[in-house]
Amino acid sequence: MKKKIPKFANEDAERKFWAEHDSTEYIDWSKARRAVFPNLKPSTKAIFLRLPESLLEQLKLLAHKRDVPYQSLLKVFLAERIEQEFEQHGPGNAPRSFKPHPIS
Repeated sequence: MKKKIPKFANEDAERKFWAEHDSTEYIDWSKARRAVFPNLKPSTKAIFLRLPESLLEQLKLLAHKRDVPYQSLLKVFLAERIEQEFEQHGPGNAPRSFKPHPIS
């Protein structure tokens, strides 16, 4: 028989409780099912990126042909390339062929 999970006053109290207790004393993980959250949007962070104007214009042209915003197309391109690198080299073994320009 598992212990009863206490009621918590707030998230901080719950976080502290789980940091100090073993969840297996409270939850039967053998009965757990994987949760799927199809509408959950990943957290995003704004960055600033300097691109040569010609590269940005080419990106905008491609995006226009596909009828998508150029920022969205750039995210797709980045995700595809990162996935390729991981498939070819693994996350810790990606080649260091790209040398960024010094910060100016």
